Amino acid sequence: MSARFTFRNSIAAKFAAPALVGAVSLAISGAAFAAPPCQGLGAPTNTETQCRTAVQIPGNPLRSYDISWVNPHRAEYYLADRSNAGIDIVDTRTLTFKRTLGKGLFTGVKLNNAGKPNEAVNNDISGPDGVVTHGRWLYAGDGDSTLKVFDLDGPDALAQQPLSTGGSTRVDEMALTTDGEFLLTVNNAEDPPFANLFVANGDRNHSSVREITKITIDIGADIPAIEQPTWDPKTERFYVSVPVVGGNPAGCISRADPKATPPKVVTCDGGLLVFDPTNVTTGSMALGAFDATKNMGLVKLSDCGPNGATVGPHDNLMLGCTQANNPANRSTLVINATTKHFSHVNGIVGSDEVWFNKGDGRYYTGSNRNCAPAGCPAQAAVLGVIDGTSVLIETIPQSSGSHSVAADSKRNLIFVPQSAPTATVGNGGDTTAVGAGICGGTNGCIGVFVHNVDHDRDDHDRDDRDRDDHDH
Repeated sequence: MSARFTFRNSIAAKFAAPALVGAVSLAISGAAFAAPPCQGLGAPTNTETQCRTAVQIPGNPLRSYDISWVNPHRAEYYLADRSNAGIDIVDTRTLTFKRTLGKGLFTGVKLNNAGKPNEAVNNDISGPDGVVTHGRWLYAGDGDSTLKVFDLDGPDALAQQPLSTGGSTRVDEMALTTDGEFLLTVNNAEDPPFANLFVANGDRNHSSVREITKITIDIGADIPAIEQPTWDPKTERFYVSVPVVGGNPAGCISRADPKATPPKVVTCDGGLLVFDPTNVTTGSMALGAFDATKNMGLVKLSDCGPNGATVGPHDNLMLGCTQANNPANRSTLVINATTKHFSHVNGIVGSDEVWFNKGDGRYYTGSNRNCAPAGCPAQAAVLGVIDGTSVLIETIPQSSGSHSVAADSKRNLIFVPQSAPTATVGNGGDTTAVGAGICGGTNGCIGVFVHNVDHDRDDHDRDDRDRDDHDH
């Protein structure tokens, strides 16, 4: 199908850096990165997905980062880098660092107790967080509840004034329609959480992003958070992961309380919010239980509290279930966007960002809370590799904080940020030696993995699938 379909043009027309406390700031140097990359447990030789190299990021070591994105047509990878208060851009052809966009325009790393050493990062107010692109336009969420817009072809400055989403915590994950005309952002740390729908820039040469509506969930039960959205061009709907849904099942616990006797853990499963951007109320609107006739509302899930969401083949959605939301989760869920039939992928759990790579027909998961070799509840970080039929192919060890993944579908390269060790950055750093082995040093890096598909593959068909890189 055409990559640049025109999505409801009539509808679109209608809606007309702080210093790191307790961390060591190191410049990239020959001494810091003397070892070759792709060594150790993170670079096994018996996997189909091979560690190729590591891209070093100048400035502060990678202590805190969030979501990543690839635009294969621009041959660029983007990482929301809180440690350097900007969006890191990597050239996916040369596998070299290009620049940090908007450095100093984001809140950067914020700590739970800013005046004390070695405090944990407060993700709820740090930024940047979510990031997506369409053509020349990059959209990023910040820790102060603002959306920031950049022109990748313009100067290193905001393309327009920051847009507030109306909260006090971060604008986290986000998704675009295929034509870039609508943008959905999520404030996951608000209580109650909410999303915002914006008219975005599409393919225009000027920035005029504006909010259409604020979206909440009202099913008469507790919804502590919402997470990663994705866009499905077939059903023309946004799908948003909902980690915990109160009352699913009846009598479940929706919020943990470690101080209770005995301690309370979450026992509620999550949900999937289905949203039609053409069926909106300006100002604000609340979505309720799923309405099959409108294909809109909250679908309750079974044995899954999801964070990540991505669209794969046959109109299937992969959701990154995680014990961070429901300790009982032990698998990853695949659900069909049309029928809502679902199945579980065993052997992989604990994912944050998930990504479908059209170039090789595989899903990749940033699973920083996968079950450790000793078994759950012990956890280990891995890159999960799942084929288009929802079969787990392999898991590859990553740095302990690794939760972000994105793939270049034209080059079949998979990009996984690696955290710097705790000895370098303190609380929140890598507690293993895996990241340093992948990076070849102790500043953290972007680990680059490659899957070499068969040379006799029909490249023309692959290019047809790759043409649309905005519906993941």
